[in-house]
Amino acid sequence: MLAHVITFSYISLALALLLAFYRMIRGPSFPDRVVALELIASIVIGLFGLNAIDAGVGAYLDIAIVLALTAFLVAIGFARYIQVRQACDN
Repeated sequence: MLAHVITFSYISLALALLLAFYRMIRGPSFPDRVVALELIASIVIGLFGLNAIDAGVGAYLDIAIVLALTAFLVAIGFARYIQVRQACDN
């Protein structure tokens, strides 16, 4: 039963990754693309967590934590960039 749930989770996360990638490419504005990029990072973190459960390797969780912290710092950087860009436009 667990194998079916893990397979369904892999398929669901892969579909979500494709849809988020589509939104990142077709996003109407730069902030929408940034949000889609953050969503992609979150989905990849979920894939690492799922792979840790599937393979039974706890080191994948460490990778997911590092990726989450990196994605957080990137989000702060993009937010600051958008804020500065909007201040220069006004």
